[in-house]
Amino acid sequence: MGSLRLTLCTGVLAATATLTPAAHAADDGVSVSPSTPAPGSDVALRVTGCTGRTGLAASPAFIADVRLSGADGVLTGETRVRSSLRPAQSYEVKVTCDGADGPKSITTPLTLAGAPASGPDLGSPSAYASPVAPVKAGGGGTAGLAAADTRDTGPNPAHAVIGLILVGAAGVAVVVLGSRRSGRTG
Repeated sequence: MGSLRLTLCTGVLAATATLTPAAHAADDGVSVSPSTPAPGSDVALRVTGCTGRTGLAASPAFIADVRLSGADGVLTGETRVRSSLRPAQSYEVKVTCDGADGPKSITTPLTLAGAPASGPDLGSPSAYASPVAPVKAGGGGTAGLAAADTRDTGPNPAHAVIGLILVGAAGVAVVVLGSRRSGRTG
C-alpha cells in the first residue's frame, strides 16, 4: 500500500509542476527552483508540510544530499546539480523529515533543462558535503601572528640599549645594598 500511495503522490506532484513555475504540491510538497535546472547549476529546495525543524533531500541528480532546515512547516536548503548528467533527463528527489506527526517522506520528479551550466562537478555524492582542505580556525585574530616565521628576528638596537640599562641598574643596586650591609656590621 505504501508504494501505491507514493506513486499517486508523485503523479499529483508531476501534474502540479506543469501548472506552476516551480515543481511543488499544495500542502505537502517539494519546490525546486529553478524548476528545470541545467546540469551543473545551483538549485534551491523548499519543502512544505514537515512539522520538524530539519530534513534531508536526496537525489542521484545532486552532488550531495541536502540538509534542510527551517520552522513553521517550511524547510529550505541548497545544492548543485551534477554537471556530468545528460540534459533533459528526469530524476527523483526524495525528502525525509521528522515532526510532531512522525517521520514523513515526500517524493517529486526533477527534470533537467537542455544545455549544461558552466562550472565543475564537485564530486560524487556523499552523506554531507565537507571541506577538502583544513580550515583556518581558532586563535581569533592571532592565527596570522602564530603562522608568521619568527626565527630570523632578533633583538634590535633599542632592545640592546634597554638590556644594558637594566644590567647597569641591577649592578648599581647590588653595590648600594652591599655597602649598606657592610656599614651596619662594621
